[in-house]
Order: sequence, then structure tokens, then C-alpha cells
Amino acid sequence: MAELSGNYEIRRFPAASEGKDGYAEAATWIRAVAFGFHESRRTPEHVAKSLATYEADGRILTGVYQTGEVAPSSLPADVPVATFATLRKSLNIGFGRTLESQLVTAVTVRTSHRRRGLLRRMMGEDLRLAREDGIAMAALTASEGTIYGRFGFGVASFERQVNVDTTARFSVRHQPTGSVEIADPKVLLELAPEIFGRVHRLTPGSIGRQDWYRQLASGSLGREGKEDPAIKVALHYSADGTVDGYVSYKFLGWDTEPYTVEVVDLVAAGNSAYLELWQFLGAIDLVERVSWAEAPLDDPLAWALADPRCIVSSDSRDMLWLRILDAAKALEARHYPADGHLVLEVNDPLGLTAGTFAVNVQGGHAAVERLPESAEADLSLDISALSSIYLGAVCPVTLTAAGRIVENTPGSALKARQLFAVERSTHCLTHF
Repeated sequence: MAELSGNYEIRRFPAASEGKDGYAEAATWIRAVAFGFHESRRTPEHVAKSLATYEADGRILTGVYQTGEVAPSSLPADVPVATFATLRKSLNIGFGRTLESQLVTAVTVRTSHRRRGLLRRMMGEDLRLAREDGIAMAALTASEGTIYGRFGFGVASFERQVNVDTTARFSVRHQPTGSVEIADPKVLLELAPEIFGRVHRLTPGSIGRQDWYRQLASGSLGREGKEDPAIKVALHYSADGTVDGYVSYKFLGWDTEPYTVEVVDLVAAGNSAYLELWQFLGAIDLVERVSWAEAPLDDPLAWALADPRCIVSSDSRDMLWLRILDAAKALEARHYPADGHLVLEVNDPLGLTAGTFAVNVQGGHAAVERLPESAEADLSLDISALSSIYLGAVCPVTLTAAGRIVENTPGSALKARQLFAVERSTHCLTHF
């Protein structure tokens, strides 16, 4: 518990499932989160199911509470005026390597208590504690694009909404090597984590999933807090009969035109599995369009279609935001596809990992040395920019052109682009 000026205190406590100590406090906290994100008031059943998944994830819940007099007839003092939660999952940082990361979620501040430093205090303390605990990276997904840069977070992956025309013009130029079969949705309660684990190991930018995802994909717990009977599931079997992919989907009804199937979750642990799941989706009777809100930017489907104009997509949007907490540790953790030497002058608005660092890469490994402040740097950049280029999805040359990186040594931004490249396109399938 920490006192704040202005009659507030911060409390941190673990998520607790129904029947356990702390459940009432956690239930009140989760209702405050729902209010902050403009959700309908959650039923007791929805709260209980949500907190069961939170407990499974080991979430730590943070609330800011009023300690002074509460306005008459307003929400009582046991309802937090600001919320914040964290859980720890692995981040794929390229070439099969993972880095344990502090995931930040459920960030809200009640309208009547803004501009009092509550978010800054919660965020600053949490990131400091994570760094002291040896965590080198923090991550979040943002509902607004202007909030988190000031805390050192930078956009590190993108996604897009696609609508795919699956009428007669839809044709994937791929000869199937496996097969796709319909399954009872509940099989994903066991299969989904296993299949996703394979995808996670293969995909730079992937974040380990929270327990809720298997509930969502199987239709056991929809976004409204109850079972979703509309969910259907198809599994992909490789040539040897191993399940290596699935798609969870639902038909949006006869009132939606064109007749549309919505992808709830599509996870494929191989190129053939991905294309063959799309071949299945494109062959569903009476359906004219398939929509997917979390499609990758660099999508193999577009290059496999005989007519790539079957895909109509939205503009890309930011998905994963990263925040390096320990520059030396994070830089030494990943593999590099090229040898080279760079000196980085890193600024940090929270003072967690500022400094000048010499990065010497040989044989894929980086040795990082902290240099005196007077040392000359090849690149000068904020920690948010370093966090953005860390997984290769954001180009250092582009950030230099935007004024986010200062290139002191000509050609060093291009060198950084080569060093920070990863083996395939960065994509994060996990919202949190």
C-alpha cells in the first residue's frame, strides 16, 4: 500500500477466484474496469468467470482508492478511481528466443479524477518494481495512441481488419498436403494452448496467451461473459495426422449482407496449415465473405490468391507496444542476423535505463557495454524508439526520417535495420 498526495492510496493484490480470500475486493475492482471501458455492468457470473481466468494467469491487480471524504451519494471508497493490472508472459523476440515480459492491462482513470498523476504513479512504480525483479521488457496493447509514448512505450507490431470475398472468384493457389475437419468447439479447451504454443515459438512479436483465449476460441466464455453457442471450430491435420492449426468462427446471420463468417481465432503452426484453413473458410456453403479483425499486415494469403483483390483491408493499426526496462539485458537477449557495431545514446523519460551503450554483434550474439556519457553515439534515440525497432517491425531509417532517431554517423540507421531484422514478419495474435 502506498500513500498518494490528494487523499489517495495505491493497493496491489492478486486476482482471486470465487470463494477465496480477496474475491470481494477483486470483484469490485473488475466492475471499475468495466465502467472505464464503457462496458455494461457485468453480472456476478461474468465477474466470477473473468476472475477465474485472471487467477489462472497470476494477474496482479492495482487500484487507486480515495482515503479522504467521498462525495455524498457517489460511488463508495471501496470502488477504485483508477485501475491497472499486470501479468507475466513470454515475448518471442525472434529466432525462437523468448523474453519474460511484464504485460500491462486494464488501465483506467475515472473522469473526475484525471490529471492528478494517478496513472503516472501506477505506471512508474510498476515498471520500476518489474525492473528490480529482473524483467527487461514491458508490453501493452493500447486503446488510445497518445497515452503511452510518454512512459517510454513504442509501437512494435501492427495488424489489420480484412474482409475476404469468398464467392466464385476466391481461389488459393495451393495444393493441400493435409486436411481440415469440423470439431466440437470444446476440444479447443485442451488443444488451443498446445497449438498456440507451437505458433508462439515460431512468430516474432508473439505474446504468450492468457487463459481466456481458450475459453473464447471454444465458445465457453464470449466477450459478453457467457457461453457463445454460435461458435464453430475446424481443425487442420498435417500429413502425419497431427493437429497443427485451427479456426474458430461464427456465422453473423442472414440479416448481414453479404452473408458473412467472422473469424474469432485463427492459429496455424505452418504455412500449409494457414493456407488450407483459408481454403476451408472459402469453401463454406452459402457464405460470401469472411472477416478477420486481427489479420497480419504481411499476409501470405494475399500472395497465394489467384485474385488478391478478393481481400479488402482496413489501414494498418498499432497492436503490440513494447517498453524496454533494461537496455543492456534486452539487447543481449536476442539473436542478430548480421554482425556489426553500433553505439546507442538512449534517453528514458522515467530514468529506468538511460545511457550510452556500445552494441557489438558477432556470430549473432551482442555484447553490450555501458559507455561514459561523453562517448560519441552513432544513433541518439528515446527508449520508445529503441523499443519500436527491437523486433524489426518498425524501420530505423523511417524513424530517422521522422525525427524520432538522430543519426550521428551516416549509414548507422540502415545498419540498425539490418541488425534488428527478424526471420519472418512480426505479428502478435494476442490482445491483453
